[in-house]
Amino acid sequence: MSMEANGTQNVLIVGVGGQGVILASDILGVVCMNRGYQVKKSEVHGMAKRGGVVYSHVRYGAQVLSPTIEPGTSDVLLAFEPAEALRWSKYVKPGGTIIVNSRKRIPPAACLDRRMDAPTRYPQGIEQALRGQVGDVRQFDAEGLAVEIGDHRMCNTVLLGALSSVCEFELQDWLGAIAASVKPKTVERNQKAFLAGRNAQFAAMRESLPAETCEMSRSVTCLEAPEIAIHDSWCKGCEICVVVCPQACLKMNERNRAEVVKAEACIRCMLCEWMCPDLAVRVQ
Repeated sequence: MSMEANGTQNVLIVGVGGQGVILASDILGVVCMNRGYQVKKSEVHGMAKRGGVVYSHVRYGAQVLSPTIEPGTSDVLLAFEPAEALRWSKYVKPGGTIIVNSRKRIPPAACLDRRMDAPTRYPQGIEQALRGQVGDVRQFDAEGLAVEIGDHRMCNTVLLGALSSVCEFELQDWLGAIAASVKPKTVERNQKAFLAGRNAQFAAMRESLPAETCEMSRSVTCLEAPEIAIHDSWCKGCEICVVVCPQACLKMNERNRAEVVKAEACIRCMLCEWMCPDLAVRVQ
């Protein structure tokens, strides 16, 4: 994606609450402004508390008149979640690029019942559907890379690294913007996550994909034993996770911190992780 003379470039960043969509768009905006471009943003995040839809339109160029991207005009769609990539794919122009984090965030409302291995209404065959609309689809496990670095919250910075591979900006432009936008104690980790995303390898654009059914099917996360992790120092004792868990997997301990008592009963409805206001709960 290169800047045309007097042109405007459009990047649409989408995901769900808690994934860092807004911070990612802020960093991109800083990069653009530092290069002398005019930047306009339009975003919606008021309904995004732990799982709601979040999106940010970022437009930059010599002169930008409107902050919103029209359907069929986005140069890049940066999606933090596969279903959100599918939802917003109509905004990508022919010849555009879609970058997708492959980790699913299945909303509780998509669960047809609460039994283990129960089917969901989460769409299947997403990558095939995206490739049917846009040739350049770059899907990878960005969250997995963030976990390897040591903090799943760095998934947004990993995805920015992947975005940098299709933008005209220099590496130092990005690293400087990250340093200026995140907390000082997280700069090194964020920059490491960015480089991991920048160096990520993607399947060839025309590489054949395994056939998948578009019918309702089991979530891939139901095939392995659940693991619930609680970051003790982040937990403030609000009890939200304990109250919303339908299987009583969690309880408050004597220190008024949440702890796991029945991980084997977890049905991965994700309510504890999504409702935690401090990102202290992680279900894998």
